[in-house]
Amino acid sequence: MSLFERYLSVWVALCLIAGLTLGAIIPGVFDALAALEYASINFVVAVLIWAMVYPMMVAVDFSSLARVHERPKGLVITLTVNWLIKPFTMAALGVLFFEFLFAPFIEPGTAGQYIAGMILLGAAPCTAMVFVWSTLTKGDPNYTLAQVSLNDAIMIFAYAPIVALLLGVTDISVPWDTLILSVVLYIVVPLTAGVLTRLHLTRGARSPAEAEAAVARFTAGVKPFSIIGLLATVVLLFGFQGEVILTQPLVIVMIAIPLLIQSYGIFAVAYWAAKAWGVPHKVAAPCAMIGTSNFFELAVAVAIGLFGLNSIAALVTVVGVLVEVPVMLSLVAFANRTRHWFPLDEAPIRASRKPEQSEP
Repeated sequence: MSLFERYLSVWVALCLIAGLTLGAIIPGVFDALAALEYASINFVVAVLIWAMVYPMMVAVDFSSLARVHERPKGLVITLTVNWLIKPFTMAALGVLFFEFLFAPFIEPGTAGQYIAGMILLGAAPCTAMVFVWSTLTKGDPNYTLAQVSLNDAIMIFAYAPIVALLLGVTDISVPWDTLILSVVLYIVVPLTAGVLTRLHLTRGARSPAEAEAAVARFTAGVKPFSIIGLLATVVLLFGFQGEVILTQPLVIVMIAIPLLIQSYGIFAVAYWAAKAWGVPHKVAAPCAMIGTSNFFELAVAVAIGLFGLNSIAALVTVVGVLVEVPVMLSLVAFANRTRHWFPLDEAPIRASRKPEQSEP
């Protein structure tokens, strides 16, 4: 993990301050940028989101889906947590905190936006950063790649219906056209571009190692654009949200509290399930991490598309970025300290075992 990635929350915080400052000094510039949109999709933010997401999609190898059956326990935990538990607990926490506990401290009529932002985060399992967390916990890289690829494939079809269902349950109107357009723009298009790029990079490779090396070189070259896209988006969002934040500075803390509860709670559920089921640590750690972490780039993009650049929902998703990195690093440290809780399994995911010989 690079120095920049390790302190991502610090850079996000600095961009938060920069956005607030610039929004107060040159509000006209931010108003002009906000006006560059069509069908609720802001062109500037769309370019920045694509810059963020595209390098991650190049790393996804759908051929790994052929190996998903080789770690069935970890896969069952991942899919159950990501699609049957996490979105619904996030929505429940949003309702609990912003409809009840924090209701006296927020502007009337804005609770739905807070809840919507949390739903958009909860329904988007992590893609790229989970590779970092898996590496830091010595997770099985092939298993991690397989589960990320499967989650991306599911997300294409499940993200919009789950978000629409939960928004409907919380009495928030569902703009289906904008939601589907956001999924196409921010999942299908970059994922297709990533797959085509990967095919081009690996064409002619003489071995899987050579193919992966070519992909790694390419993603390392375009990764700075992903980071720039993320930080520039944060500056824009906090520039648009400056007035709300400066008049209600505790809003960031109020958003962070349920997000922290959700993150640690989801990790505990997945990690405990893996321990109880006897899953090896190199599978248990990444399968818990992918449920805990969020595809915040997608959540930010969809929040902007559905509710606008200066919406509370967009602000919630950006606070998710601020919270996620320190939370995940603390969970990495915990997972490494508790490695002895899990059975040892040194066999690689595709290893074949020789039959045991009977004693004479």
